[in-house]
Amino acid sequence: MIIKVCGMKEPENIRQLAELNVDYMGFIFYPLSKRFAGAPDKHVLTSLPTSIKKTGVFVDANIEVIADKVNYYQLDAVQLHGAESPEFCRSLKKVLQNVCGGKSVELIKALGIFPGFNFNDLEVFQEEVDYFLFDTKTAGHGGSGISFDWNILKEYVGSKPYFLSGGISAENVDGITDFADHHLYGVDLNSRFETEPGIKDISKLESVFQLIRDQKI
Repeated sequence: MIIKVCGMKEPENIRQLAELNVDYMGFIFYPLSKRFAGAPDKHVLTSLPTSIKKTGVFVDANIEVIADKVNYYQLDAVQLHGAESPEFCRSLKKVLQNVCGGKSVELIKALGIFPGFNFNDLEVFQEEVDYFLFDTKTAGHGGSGISFDWNILKEYVGSKPYFLSGGISAENVDGITDFADHHLYGVDLNSRFETEPGIKDISKLESVFQLIRDQKI
């Protein structure tokens, strides 16, 4: 199970998380987020181990802004948390390929899930993104700490792998095995492991990392 931790911003906290061998580390470039990364220290990000995929999180940003951040911070993945269309995703991937000199930058499209969500609507994204991220539907574009009914994901009919997000904690993470299928690529951890917005409790993360890896969820 791939582990992604999102909402990082403080240098020492970033370094401590890197020591846990996290797979993806997310930095939120959405100014209205409580976990807005602002202008993180470039050296801190670019000195992270290459095994960690640095992920920029954006909400309805324009392509030039995203491309600038990807280029400057040498990001490995982009997560789109707004109302971005399949056409936008297609155009963004082309721009990023040019900006990054042919380097492949993963594209993750986040969706807010709720009872009655129509997974058939995702078919138009199948060829445009690398992964989906299923989060709880809220007005705040993620980071709510609220879980949705994971059983809804049994209705997922697509072929694209996805991350599970939204209120995952040490208390409920083992419940993922109740519905998990081969499309579940990774878990996205955030607000349930914080001492304050943007500051992660490393000891809590270490414990849940061990739980996930021991159980081979």
